[in-house]
Amino acid sequence: MNKTSRIKKYAIHLFPLPALVVYTLFMIYPLVAALTYSVFDWNGLQQGAFTGIQNFVRLFTVPPYNELFWNAFRHNVYYFILEMVIQNSLAFLLAYIIYLKIKGAGFFKIAYFLPRLLSVIVVGFLWKLILNPYNGVLNVLLERVGLEAWQQPWLGDPNIALTAVILVNCWFGLGFAMLIFLAGLQAIPLELIEAAKIDGARGFRLIRSIVLPLMRQSVIIITVFTFIHGFEAFELVYAMEGSEGEPFHSTDTLAVYFYRIAFGTSGDAVEIGLGSALAVILFSIIACVSAIFLYVVRKNEVDY
Repeated sequence: MNKTSRIKKYAIHLFPLPALVVYTLFMIYPLVAALTYSVFDWNGLQQGAFTGIQNFVRLFTVPPYNELFWNAFRHNVYYFILEMVIQNSLAFLLAYIIYLKIKGAGFFKIAYFLPRLLSVIVVGFLWKLILNPYNGVLNVLLERVGLEAWQQPWLGDPNIALTAVILVNCWFGLGFAMLIFLAGLQAIPLELIEAAKIDGARGFRLIRSIVLPLMRQSVIIITVFTFIHGFEAFELVYAMEGSEGEPFHSTDTLAVYFYRIAFGTSGDAVEIGLGSALAVILFSIIACVSAIFLYVVRKNEVDY
């Protein structure tokens, strides 16, 4: 091998470097920094003495930090469950209808995905106007059709505010989930579907016994994405309910709570160490649960 060939052989390994630098700066470094900050005491923005796991202990045992943490954690779990049940069920139904090649399927595919092209902040602002209890479009429409009893302070009632935010998120993310399911459906050989129909499998039985097992990868992908998104929920909650998770922390999530204690809002003191500890916990939850889920599913897939 001559010198030019050797240079070409090793030069090809330089191409991933720009992506590696960006990934290191915006992913690896913040994670390492958060872990480092979480084991020190902080006086405002000034790093103090090494405290070990003291910030983690405070987060789990000292009021009101522990109360707000578990409150936000429950909201994240609810966020994930509701997204799975409502968003992904509707997304699969729409994907299956489009897969059946109904008239205008191409138009519906684009129409369902359009909300995803909008900024999350814009979506939150628009829906905040729509859900305004006094002159919002939703309550006005309910009044016009004689359903005044259904009118609600959608974002002002602690009992329904989080559900309202999650439903807006389901509307926003429906198109993306639909495309994932549609890709899985289109990968199924039509011969298998036709053979199943000949054998008498139709309707729900066809979906349960043939379609869903054959698109297992799409179901895995969207489930992991939904879990990650449910535990990273921040932008939409912030846009619609602010950094305090109003009303009365009823829409608080771990990411919103992290923002509040790490950067200080509404006169609260900046708690960099505590915020970093929460960031480490949040990352650990997402990484560990996602890894365990993928391992279990892949193991079952081999046995299957």
